[in-house]
Amino acid sequence: MKEKKESMDAARQQLYKIVSVGYLGDWISVTYDVVGTIALIVNLAASFMVTFSTLEARYGDTFRLIEAVTVFFFALDYALRLLCARCAYPEKSEVMAVISFVFSFMGIIDLLSFLPYYLPVFFPAGAAAFRMFRVARIFRLFRINAYYDSLNVITEVIKNKSQQLLSSVFIIAVMMLASSLCMYSLEHEAQPEVFENAFSGIWWSASTLLTVGYGDIYPITPLGKVLGIFLAFLGVGIVAIPTGIISAGFVEQYTKLKHLGDYSKSIDMHFIKVELSANDKWADKKIRNLDIPHGAIIAMIQRRGDVIIPNGNVVLQAGDKVIIGAEALKNDVPMHLKEVTLGETHPWRDQYIKDLDIPRQTILLSIKRGSRAVVPKGGVKLKVGDTIVVISKVHLPEEDEIEI
Repeated sequence: MKEKKESMDAARQQLYKIVSVGYLGDWISVTYDVVGTIALIVNLAASFMVTFSTLEARYGDTFRLIEAVTVFFFALDYALRLLCARCAYPEKSEVMAVISFVFSFMGIIDLLSFLPYYLPVFFPAGAAAFRMFRVARIFRLFRINAYYDSLNVITEVIKNKSQQLLSSVFIIAVMMLASSLCMYSLEHEAQPEVFENAFSGIWWSASTLLTVGYGDIYPITPLGKVLGIFLAFLGVGIVAIPTGIISAGFVEQYTKLKHLGDYSKSIDMHFIKVELSANDKWADKKIRNLDIPHGAIIAMIQRRGDVIIPNGNVVLQAGDKVIIGAEALKNDVPMHLKEVTLGETHPWRDQYIKDLDIPRQTILLSIKRGSRAVVPKGGVKLKVGDTIVVISKVHLPEEDEIEI
C-alpha cells in the first residue's frame, strides 16, 4: 500500500513538472508549454476574427471548431493542475492545496477560460452573460510571463514599487474628489443639469486630471474655467508621478541585473544550493533582513518549479531552493570535504581522535553514530560504522577515500 502511494506521488510530481514551466532539456514539459501557448494564441485570434462579419460568414465553422478544441485543452489543463495542486503547495494538506489553487489568481483565470463556454449547455438563458466572461481567457497571457525574463522584470518592478504606486493612486483619487467638489460649487448654478451633485463632476475631473480631455462636460463660468486650467496643468504633474516611479523601477532592476551579470563574469564565483526547511532561520524572512556574509549574494530562488528574481522584498519560504554565490578568495587553497564511513578494516577503527595520524591541515567536523551526532574531541574513540565528516586542504591518502 505504501509503495503504491509513493508510486502515485512520484507520478503526480512528474505530471506537475510537465504542466509547470518547462526547462531546457525536459522536452516533454517544454512541448506542453509550447502547445499551451499556441492554443491560447490561436483561440484569441479566432475570437477576434469571428467578430468580422465577412470572415464569420466564410470561416465561422472553422472558428467555432478552433474554439471548441482550444477550450477543451484549457479544461484539461485546469484538471491536471487541480490534480497537481498538492505539489504546488507542499506545505498544505490535500484539501487546502486544492482550495488554494482554485482561489488563486491564475486558478480563477484558468477556470473562467473554459467554464463560460460550457455553462450555456446547462443554463441557456444566461448565454449572453456567460459569453461576456469569456474575455477572462485573455488573462491567460499572464502565463507567458513565466517564460521570459523581460516580462518577469515588469512583474518585479510592479511588486517592488507597489507602495509608491498605491500612494500616487491615492493622491490622484483625492485630487479627483476635491476638484469635483470645487467645480460643483462653481458650476452648479450655471449648469444644474450637468453638475447636478458633487459626484457629477467625477467624470470631468478624471478626464481633466488624467489629461484625456474628452470635452462632453466642461465649465462655462470664468472661475470654473480658471479652475479647469489649473487642474489641467496639475494633471500633467500627477500623471507623471506613477510614470516616473515605474521608469525608475525599470532602471533599478536592469541595473541590478547588469551588475550581477558583470560581477559573475569578471569574478570567479562559487555557487551552492540550499533548500530551506520550516525551522530554518531564513524561512519567512525578507532577503533584506538576512544576515548574509560579506561578499555573498543570493543569485536565484526556485519555488515550486518557478524561478524568482531575488530582491530585498522577497520573503523566503520553507521549501525554497536558494542559490547562493560567493567570490572565490584569491590565492586560496581548495578544501576537500568528504564523508568517511569506518569499516572493519579501516585504520581509524577503535582509535582515539587524539591518536589519529592525520595531516595537520585536516579537521574532523562531526561524527554521526547511529541516529545521533558526536562532537569530535580528542578523547572520543571511533567505532565501526561511524560516519565522519572531514575537511582538508590536502588530498587525503587513497586508503581513506571511499564513495559517499
